[in-house]
Amino acid sequence: MLRLGRRDVPDGGLVVMAIVNRTPDSFYDRGATYELAAAVERVDRVVAEGADVVDVGGVKAAPGAEVSPAEEIRRTVDLVAAIRAAHPDLPISIDTWRAEVAREVLAAGADVVNDAWGGVDPELAQVAAEAGAGIVCTHAGGLPPRTRPHRVRYDDVVADVVARTTALAEAAVAAGVDRERVLVDPGHDFGKNTRHSLEATRRLGELVATGWPVLVALSNKDFVGETLDVPLEQRLTGTLAATAVSAWLGARVFRAHDVAATRQTLDMVAAIRGDRPPARTTRGLA
Repeated sequence: MLRLGRRDVPDGGLVVMAIVNRTPDSFYDRGATYELAAAVERVDRVVAEGADVVDVGGVKAAPGAEVSPAEEIRRTVDLVAAIRAAHPDLPISIDTWRAEVAREVLAAGADVVNDAWGGVDPELAQVAAEAGAGIVCTHAGGLPPRTRPHRVRYDDVVADVVARTTALAEAAVAAGVDRERVLVDPGHDFGKNTRHSLEATRRLGELVATGWPVLVALSNKDFVGETLDVPLEQRLTGTLAATAVSAWLGARVFRAHDVAATRQTLDMVAAIRGDRPPARTTRGLA
């Protein structure tokens, strides 16, 4: 069983986690949802498009201007409170590596801490546990937050992914986080070059086999752009291909910018797998 906020995700259920960036410099939307009203409007829209969870972020992952904990809190707390007021049962995730930020945002109504930087703050899991929240344990190759990999090497990247994420997951449970609320993420692009991210996708079944629910954050990432030699605005097709493969191999949660397209892709995979009936079946029966 996977539990996200008040929702239980049954076996075979595929979850869309919509990205809502409260940043002025996001690599994807260039600050389109930085203003509170625009961010709330996006939440309403993605829920209508089929999002099961929203993931709120106040600091872009890439290098850039320094964002203090106080500023990250300012960007995220009022948005999470507004989402919770408008959507009482919607699971909300906060994308942060800082325990002090997570504490404030969880108090405002978030349900999950999405730690994309691999446990650099040792207090983060304890904060999640105290709030009864979930946590995403991500492989970032040991890099500090907001840094890019440079000539990074692994003897076996997937073995490293499995070892680091499962260790973080077990540590979270030891800190008091409900085991059913812990996920692992192979961390595409984080601490990896494109070949590493492709191998992590190809061998995703090895991470799934650990028994921890797997989240993948594939949307419009550099490994897609480099693989297909396409710019940011042309990465949707590659993203959806990687999404379908990851779903087939057992991933459960999919962090995405393009919610409607991701929802359709996952519904098609689920139908082929036999976990979801077709919406209608009139062909050959009329």
